[in-house]
Amino acid sequence: MMVQLYDDERIDFLLAKQNMRIIQSPTVFAFSLDAVLLADFTYVPKTRGKILDLCTGNGVIPLFLSTRSEVPITGVEIQERLYDMACRNIELNKLDTQLDMIRGDLKDMPARYGNRKFDLVTCNPPYFPTPQMDERNINEHLAIARHEIYCTLEEVIEACSRLAKSGGKVSMVHRPERMVEIIELFRKHRLEPKRMRLVYPKEGKEANTLLIEGTRDGKPGLKILPPLYALTSEGEYTSELKEILYGE
Repeated sequence: MMVQLYDDERIDFLLAKQNMRIIQSPTVFAFSLDAVLLADFTYVPKTRGKILDLCTGNGVIPLFLSTRSEVPITGVEIQERLYDMACRNIELNKLDTQLDMIRGDLKDMPARYGNRKFDLVTCNPPYFPTPQMDERNINEHLAIARHEIYCTLEEVIEACSRLAKSGGKVSMVHRPERMVEIIELFRKHRLEPKRMRLVYPKEGKEANTLLIEGTRDGKPGLKILPPLYALTSEGEYTSELKEILYGE
């Protein structure tokens, strides 16, 4: 299927999913390893329920999750250009019967849907507190994706909690330096942390990615999964990361 491309957009393979394509742009949005890791890490309802992905960008996480689940998946994106890209990615992959996109603010979604509607809510949110104007990325699209310009961490977690049904899951990827804050906010908003994994560039280095999953109204009990190392000492992808990325 042919879809319209703008400016410096390109069509890439969706990694291991060789039958899937994704529209990307280096100056607007291109998915990172974090999105791949979150899609692999999270629990996914297979045949019953509904999934919501907040801060969806170009729809990469819904595309990945559609290969693991038959349930309806909705993505929410505040930036018009990224929302348009996500819609064209659905069209490109002929997934309009399973996936849909909403252009809107995640903070407005509980009012739109009502509380506790989804079996799974995923989110790859902005990681960094909003800097001063002269410290922001000059590219507005990248600044919004990386910094808490439109939503704070607490606003993200509160929205996730309100949108997840009781017993539903919330999965997030973030930075390890904010782990304590994330756990505190999860519990404040009735999300009990249940699974967590740290990702390291290589052995001997500090972790640079946090994967965490909570259950709405869940019982205490956190499982810390084995560490994931991205690179070997020779600088090659580890066998586990190759499996996640390429199915090798």
